Amino acid sequence: MASSDEITHVFRWDLDKTYLHTNFDTVLDLLRTAVESPERKRTVPGAAALMREIRASGRVRVTIVSGSPEQMRRSVEAKLRLDGVQWDELVLKPNLRNILKGRFRAVREQVGYKLPALLDARTRAPAKACETLFGDDAEADALVYSLYADVLGGRIGEDTLQAVLEKAGAYSDAIALVRKLVAGLDRTDPVRRIFIHLDRKSDPTFFRRYGPRVVPITNYFQAALVLVSDHTIPAEAGLRHAASLVIEHDFDVPDLVAVARDVVGRGHVSAEALRAVIDCARSVSEPFPLVSFRREQLAKGLESCIPYVCAPPEDVAVDYLAAFADDRARWEAAKLRAKRDAQS
Repeated sequence: MASSDEITHVFRWDLDKTYLHTNFDTVLDLLRTAVESPERKRTVPGAAALMREIRASGRVRVTIVSGSPEQMRRSVEAKLRLDGVQWDELVLKPNLRNILKGRFRAVREQVGYKLPALLDARTRAPAKACETLFGDDAEADALVYSLYADVLGGRIGEDTLQAVLEKAGAYSDAIALVRKLVAGLDRTDPVRRIFIHLDRKSDPTFFRRYGPRVVPITNYFQAALVLVSDHTIPAEAGLRHAASLVIEHDFDVPDLVAVARDVVGRGHVSAEALRAVIDCARSVSEPFPLVSFRREQLAKGLESCIPYVCAPPEDVAVDYLAAFADDRARWEAAKLRAKRDAQS
């Protein structure tokens, strides 16, 4: 493990619906998840493999900031160990303390919890370290992560930040903590990429309001390709990740090619990155955990994606108050759909 002054990249992961398949739509769901054994918890396909590749990629730190209750710590840690994942910091939500203090709104509210948690975690990161963040579309991750990135980049004024936190229902002490943390942090603009796992099957175009830094993904192979394109992980890691999906999760190579074409067509992966993975697939020596004919099948499939490479989405200045209102409407609609699906 690299020492703090050697860290060049920090990866921050959400847990529920980003790394683990969980359902927190009702209080009963929350209780059921809290008592579930580590062996019964299900990992989102490809998430653990990508986290392992990230850890092996160099001088990195992995921080998990989750809305799961603090009482789940032992179970969550046991599950991560079962998956062979190493992490440096695990931040969970103090829901019991919130309930005992009568702060019932804080049990479900995310912006007033995650933003100060992220800012506080940043105080323990090297000033020059870049960041990549992973979240999902179940609640406010795209908004919170983008807000965090723009705060650190010096693009958000105090009045806007205050208004967004109040609109989200954050308690006054959480708002005060955010203001204190922001005042003490350097404006280094470290956030390079934000991935949003589309657990709710949201329309990827919804997230264009957050600019090209935010990449909605339906599959973690898409994230692997983007990270290769960003020069964050090597092409060999992208190929190993594809192999893990085929071998561990029974994905077919055409499935991987289809999701690759999707993320390429949205402008998030370069032709250079595709060619690097293709060359790796054709040059890697045996033994490799993907047999030769499948590596060639993947190489040909990725070659077919190159004509779909296009420019990334346009950069935008985020209207956070409007984005919060739109996000809330999307969350409520998704919850209604999930309830109807459960009843049908």
